[in-house]
Amino acid sequence: MPELSRFYGIVIQMYFGDHPPPHFHAIYGGTKAVVDIEMLTIIEGHLPPRARGLVIEWATIHQVELREAFDKASALQAPDKIAPLA
Repeated sequence: MPELSRFYGIVIQMYFGDHPPPHFHAIYGGTKAVVDIEMLTIIEGHLPPRARGLVIEWATIHQVELREAFDKASALQAPDKIAPLA
């Protein structure tokens, strides 16, 4: 599973050939969540409130890049890295 970004202990990943809707996986400590790229909401799993806020803030900034990364990963191509939240 390609790692797209890492910030504040949060790891953002995508699976190759993953299913719609366009989404990414956020991992923080022992928690995991699947985040819808279009709606910017958690569609599966859980993150602590602070981590959830940071993930949504980051995804809002990089929404276009996330769409492109999902398209590449769906086509079994390596997605580009995305800048971390600064």
